[in-house]
Amino acid sequence: MRRSRGLAAALALSLAGTGTAIGLGLVQEAAAITPPVAFTADALSTWQPNGIVWALAEAGGQVFVGGTFSAVRPPDGGAGSEQQAVNFAALDAATGAPTSCKLSFTVGGGTATVRALTLSPDKQTLYAGGYFGAVNGTPVSSLAAIDVATCTVKTGFRPAFAATVRALAVTGDTVYAGGDFLTVAGQQRERFAAVAAADGTLKPFTADADEPGRAVEVTPDGAHVILGGDFFTVGGTASHALAVVDATSGAVTKAYPGFIENNSVVKDVAVDATGFYTGNEGTGGGVFDGRIALNLSDFGQRWRDTCLGATQAVLPYQDVLYSASHAHDCSSVGEYPDGQRHHLLAEPTTGTNKLGWAPDTNDGIGEGIGPRVMAVGSKAGVQYLWVGGEFTTVNGSAQQSLTRFASTGDTGAPTVPVASAVSFKAGEAQVRWRTSLDLDDSALTYRIYRNGSATPIATVTADSLFFRRPQASWTDTTVLAGQSYTYRVTATDAAGNSSALSGTANVTVPASVDGYPNQVRTDGAQQYWRYDESAAPFAADSSVSGNQSGVHLNGPALRQSPGAVSGASTAIGFDGTDAQVYGDKRQTVGSTYSVETWFKTNTTRGGKLVGFGNNQDRTSNQYDKHVYMTNDGRLAFGVYTGATRTVTTGAAYNDNAWHHVVATQGPGGMTLYVDGVQKGTLNVTTHENYSGYWHAGGDNLNGWPDRPASDFWAGQLDETAVYPTVLSAAQVQNHFTLASAPADSVVQVAAAEDTYANAGAPGTNYGASSSLAVRGTSFYASYLRFNLPAAPAGTVLKSATLEVKTSTMSGAGTTDTVSVVPVTGAWTEDGATYANRPALGGPALGAFAGLPDGSAVHSTGLNTAVVAGALGSAYGLALSSAGTDALWLWSSEAQADEGTPRLTLTFGAP
Repeated sequence: MRRSRGLAAALALSLAGTGTAIGLGLVQEAAAITPPVAFTADALSTWQPNGIVWALAEAGGQVFVGGTFSAVRPPDGGAGSEQQAVNFAALDAATGAPTSCKLSFTVGGGTATVRALTLSPDKQTLYAGGYFGAVNGTPVSSLAAIDVATCTVKTGFRPAFAATVRALAVTGDTVYAGGDFLTVAGQQRERFAAVAAADGTLKPFTADADEPGRAVEVTPDGAHVILGGDFFTVGGTASHALAVVDATSGAVTKAYPGFIENNSVVKDVAVDATGFYTGNEGTGGGVFDGRIALNLSDFGQRWRDTCLGATQAVLPYQDVLYSASHAHDCSSVGEYPDGQRHHLLAEPTTGTNKLGWAPDTNDGIGEGIGPRVMAVGSKAGVQYLWVGGEFTTVNGSAQQSLTRFASTGDTGAPTVPVASAVSFKAGEAQVRWRTSLDLDDSALTYRIYRNGSATPIATVTADSLFFRRPQASWTDTTVLAGQSYTYRVTATDAAGNSSALSGTANVTVPASVDGYPNQVRTDGAQQYWRYDESAAPFAADSSVSGNQSGVHLNGPALRQSPGAVSGASTAIGFDGTDAQVYGDKRQTVGSTYSVETWFKTNTTRGGKLVGFGNNQDRTSNQYDKHVYMTNDGRLAFGVYTGATRTVTTGAAYNDNAWHHVVATQGPGGMTLYVDGVQKGTLNVTTHENYSGYWHAGGDNLNGWPDRPASDFWAGQLDETAVYPTVLSAAQVQNHFTLASAPADSVVQVAAAEDTYANAGAPGTNYGASSSLAVRGTSFYASYLRFNLPAAPAGTVLKSATLEVKTSTMSGAGTTDTVSVVPVTGAWTEDGATYANRPALGGPALGAFAGLPDGSAVHSTGLNTAVVAGALGSAYGLALSSAGTDALWLWSSEAQADEGTPRLTLTFGAP
């Protein structure tokens, strides 16, 4: 029997730093791993059998392993390194290596196997069930008792089971068995029986079942036995797959007719102090494959987890139910849709929500089930969760049939965050990232670093799971208009394991409000994909709530330019074959909504631009609320009400120009707009109601009118937004107009040449150096040349910012003011020295009022009018100081320069 020790989990939300952060729900208090999970997801080195493991049990720091195999080998061993182990092995709980206990379970005809192992309450006797006729040559009949201290068969224990024993449970005086047998010791006992723990004498307990028994457990008070299996009747009483019977007589106490689907069975039962839990497997359609929690007080259901993917084992431990299955579809409980198989999961014993523990195996050999059995072993104060089955990999590495996880020693670091940054108005820059994956920590701490600094500017704590990795964000409210900033993010788990830094997220703060995106946000978009990311697979959500990010699938083309909206925003490209973006968060769509996107294509194969579907990376089998293009370039907006209902344009829009489409549905019915103009309506106010995800670039279109040749979009999309309201005609027209309105554009110009002069080496040229230097005494000055573009037509220069990066040497910063001045003399990067240095002009264009130590990017605004006068030419600047504290910077030749020295120029309407 299995027991739960209980553990209270404290919950807290921690947000710190300058600015504001969006948290993602309550976050558990930090520990070595996120409570209430008790084990890491890091697989430990363990010897491995060459077959299938069916049974596990633990006593005195040893883990006993039963199954169908002939040898065990070291974790990294191959042929020739095996030790004989005939259907049984005993391994050290702490090292995973074999102990001195050696037993061979054999049979004269057929294939011997060990299917069940359990310990007496005092852990002095190991009971083994299966199909075998001898243990180390001692005759037995499918059930044996082993003295743990001596690792020898107890010859006085001699029950006679006529067929396979699949399940065992034991009290102080009784061993309960379930399996395929019809007789025990020559007397009728169909699939369940009880024998004396001391000598195997058959007991009066009778609970005959019509189909095999697969699970047996005794309630904590010893009064009842819980039976699980394939059966439809127990003791003549209708009770499919599950029954509770009297521990002495076997009479049915609680029957479960119709409680579990007829095409499903119970593969495992486990008990703790408050209830019992079933693991279920189904065959065919309409099955129940998940887990059920039932109360001991009345044997009634506490909860039911209806995930699909046959459950083979359940194990309650410290208020968490660990399970072994191949769960591939948990959409029925509001979690991940049908897709990848996940073989090891954890959920609280009080509910079905999955916890942050998800190591994984493959399906493996045999039936391709994966893990089949779980047990907890303990040694030297450390607990180990052992998992056996028929898998051949664990967490992607080769390991057959047996693995284990410890209660301490978390070594796995979170994945690297994928970050981006955006600014819609002066004074604010938002850093966003897809939360990281850590297989044993749902609560992670994120540190945000600005401009290359080694000290984080902010810290955010957020929750994520392997199937729910929502966007987290932090808003920097100390940024200045017209200046550029870089941000990087790391993720750290409770044990202190940290990811590498994310890629650099760049942003330039506008001098005025960015009209189009600001209006989309103001009008209440709850999901807003702008497609400005430079790295896969994260599509940031730029809505105010910022929690409906997307995931790139099959490599859509990023940073397509020009985008649909004037300014620096870019578009995304799709190949028309399988590329798309899908929502990262499961949701439902209310009775009113609007869908908006910009599109550009010349395809003649049509495809879905945007829509809602019940799957993420697999083709949806529920899908509507979508806009798609027919082969001839017309647009259709469709919903499903039991039949397909569509509004379709008369004109074609596959002319390789940018177009704007908005589709709305609400109390007034359906409306379709193109380029700000209403193109059709339909008096339909309902749609199909299901949970799912928004898709851009493709999903199923099977069964829809004028179905195009391709379900996937070949072309570009931009500015995809979803609203929980119906946009008015005026709002639609305003969006269309704002997209073409002049907007600020940002141009970044890297230094074409840079060098410095040194009074201490008057004839030396430093043009090839990775460093630049500035000091008044003794004199250093740095010279920079930029090839400035002309202002785009109809715009003027609105701001100019110079960015530099301090080097990593000790004391690279300065306490002195460093001025940015024009250069009036001639010079070249490979020819300038102190002796022939160019003259410096004035007045100063800008200044750095001291720069701190530590390698980081720093910026200062420059005199806009002066820089504007030099547009369209090569323009020289110098960095000079009157002080004695030297400043050291990276030159453009340095690999660590992050693109500096650099000018950021913002152009806009006069």
